[in-house]
Amino acid sequence: MAQLNDFPVQRRRMVEEQIARRGVGDPKLLAAMGEIPRHLFVPEALWGQAYADHPVAIGEGQTISQPFIVAIMTDALGLTGREKVLEIGTGSGYQTAILARLADWVYSVERILALSRRAQATLEKIKAFNVNLVVGDGTLGLPAHAPYDAILVTAGGPKLPQTLIDQLADGGRLVMPVGDRLHQTLTRLTKRGPRLVTEDLGGCRFVDLVGKHGWITHGRD
Repeated sequence: MAQLNDFPVQRRRMVEEQIARRGVGDPKLLAAMGEIPRHLFVPEALWGQAYADHPVAIGEGQTISQPFIVAIMTDALGLTGREKVLEIGTGSGYQTAILARLADWVYSVERILALSRRAQATLEKIKAFNVNLVVGDGTLGLPAHAPYDAILVTAGGPKLPQTLIDQLADGGRLVMPVGDRLHQTLTRLTKRGPRLVTEDLGGCRFVDLVGKHGWITHGRD
């Protein structure tokens, strides 16, 4: 078991070696990832892997994303601190915590009740109170609180769901892995009035986006 006093050192190394050296330079994002205790978001038996350069299992067939992936997805949203953000796939709550440090308010939807409850407890422990967790089908978004300045989807799907595009504010950014179930492209969509501008941010691999507008509609579950 890693010693508690090692974690600040491990976080600093994570930020310096895995994130900053790979080109992520937003000082607020780097500070958030250097401060938030990532190990609290993984099972205690796996604390020794919490700051490693790979995903870590969190139960229920889900993972906490590799730190670099968390960084580049967050960076792609271009947050200034004033945004209302929608996250699809709360998972461990770690990405939620990063977003909460960088935005005004975060709504996060998770389909697995046990994960949502665990994430809520951890977020309360680190005093991340500008978040609202919801259990449901994330592919439907959360229309009651739309529009959103930024939407982040932490699971891979076959296409960008129109439901989420419709809930994006003018000028808003949607970041999501898009592709088949083995390989995806991290995609950013920016809504500019009637124009939808998409950008390829590189290859990645995520767990499945399950829901009405995800893989479940393709009969593969």
